[in-house]
Amino acid sequence: MTLLPRRIALGAGLGAASALAMPGLVLGQSLPKLRFTIDWARQGPNAYVTLTREKGFFREAGVDATVDRGFGSGRVPVDIAGGAYDMGQADINPVIKFMAENPNAGLVVVGVWGDRSLLCATVRADGPIRTPKDLEGKTLAAPESDAGRQLFPAFAKAAGIDAAKVNWMTVSPELREPMLVQKRADGITGAVTSSGMSLKALGMDFPQQRIMYYRDYGLDLLGTCFLTTRAFIEKNPEVVRGALKALFRGLIYTNGHREEAITILKQVEPLTDVAIESQRQDLSFEEQVSSDHVKANGLSNPDKARFQKALATVEEAYGLTPKLQVAAIYNDSFLPPLADRRL
Repeated sequence: MTLLPRRIALGAGLGAASALAMPGLVLGQSLPKLRFTIDWARQGPNAYVTLTREKGFFREAGVDATVDRGFGSGRVPVDIAGGAYDMGQADINPVIKFMAENPNAGLVVVGVWGDRSLLCATVRADGPIRTPKDLEGKTLAAPESDAGRQLFPAFAKAAGIDAAKVNWMTVSPELREPMLVQKRADGITGAVTSSGMSLKALGMDFPQQRIMYYRDYGLDLLGTCFLTTRAFIEKNPEVVRGALKALFRGLIYTNGHREEAITILKQVEPLTDVAIESQRQDLSFEEQVSSDHVKANGLSNPDKARFQKALATVEEAYGLTPKLQVAAIYNDSFLPPLADRRL
């Protein structure tokens, strides 16, 4: 059974009852459109967004959303600030960097569903690099937009690495992991859900990887966030509200129906490796989402003091004077009720 009949049914079946349930929708009117970008290729960690769209959660929340793949968390804020997309998801740390460097870009974080950072540097377990300090004099491969690469200076500072002694090989996203497998680079950076699982798919399983999580070296950073612009919020407040309602609904539904999410991903992306993406999805929920804090306090309910410290950490890593304040860059007023944000 394909998803096409369901999409047709959703479009054809918008009767009076469903239309009246959608904020701002008048009978005969089309739904307001939303251009949404994920941070990377369509994979297990963002399968919930595909599920959200294909199961009609966006439409039921009053939004006609298109969802495009991304090319790194560092590019997402650039694309949204530039008007290519209305909303998106990205690792919050390069977003913070962009906000600090571009205070007039008008970006705002409207939700945080990653309570722990997945950023890491990965090398071969059988190689000479055993500690972060051993990265000095070595070559790391990553796209310039990779969040792990952009936050490497913060990792270097915390781990006692002379960042000036680390060489970089700029590659396209699909070539990052092959560079390590083929020993053309000494290591790579990225989010473990992407880099670690992609290495496994190429034959380098986790026991063959030495993964250095940035969080294990004093970087208590947050993970994935939703962002948009103040201008878009001003013109489309109900679209933002509806999109967040749908996204958190999809995220929580996916947590309880992980196999279904990967099945839908496979239907949309036929080349999906079900085994790899299922494990990648599990890794995301276990390592990023299901923290003790989230279990106790719900999704997108970060500790403000911790959030503020993370802002300063990122700014200081780039030689910037800490100026950002949580209240100025994080707007949680469009989130669904806390009861709808509990795993």
